[in-house]
Amino acid sequence: MASQSAAEVQRQLDETRIAPVFFHPNEVYASQIVKACYKGGMRVFEFTHRGVEAPAVFQHLRAFVDRECPEMALGIGTVFYEKDARAYASWGADFIIQPITCPQVGAFCQATGVPWIPAAATLNEIWQARQAGAKVVKLFPGNVLGPGFVKAIKAPMPDVRVMVTGGVEPTAENIRTWFSAGADYLGMGSQLFAGECCNENDFNRLSERVKEVLSHRP
Repeated sequence: MASQSAAEVQRQLDETRIAPVFFHPNEVYASQIVKACYKGGMRVFEFTHRGVEAPAVFQHLRAFVDRECPEMALGIGTVFYEKDARAYASWGADFIIQPITCPQVGAFCQATGVPWIPAAATLNEIWQARQAGAKVVKLFPGNVLGPGFVKAIKAPMPDVRVMVTGGVEPTAENIRTWFSAGADYLGMGSQLFAGECCNENDFNRLSERVKEVLSHRP
C-alpha cells in the first residue's frame, strides 16, 4: 500500500517542485539512484513503467524507500492502462503519472484516492484532463511545447497547476525559465542522470547535482 496520503504527496510536491523521472532494469542500481536523490534533497520520485522489469523493480523500490527514504513519495509514471494503474497501486505507488489522459485511470485514482497526473499538449486536452478530475496536469513533451506555451495557457487558465516534463535541463537558466513562465512543477529525466554511476563517488556526485538543481527553485 502507499506510504503517503494524497495530501502528503501534494505537500511534498509543493515543497520539492522538481521530481526525477527514471527507469533502470536493475533493482540494486535503481535503489542507489533513489537513495542518492534522497540524500540530495529530493522528496518526490517518479519511476517509469518502461520495461518488462519495471513491476519487479518498483516493488523492490517500494520496500527500499520504506526502509531507507521514509519521507520520499514514490510514484509510477508512463502508465497507459487501468490494469497497470491498479497493479502499481496495489504495490504501493504514492501517485500515478501518465504520458496521455486515460479517463478510466483517472476514475480509478479518484475512487481509491491515489493522486493522478495525466498528460496534455493542448489547451483542450488540459481542460479535458481537469474535467476528468486531475488536480495537476503534466505538459509533455516540454521541449517541444516550450516555456511560451506554459505562459500562454496560464492566461485563460491561471489556476491550472502544470508539471513540465521532457527536455527539462538541470541548469539554473533552464529551471528558472520554466518557473518564470508559470510552471508549477518540473519532471527531470535523462539530463539529470547523464552517465552511469559506477562507484560511491559517482553517487555522491549525483547527490550534489540534485542539491544544486533544487537550489535553483524560486
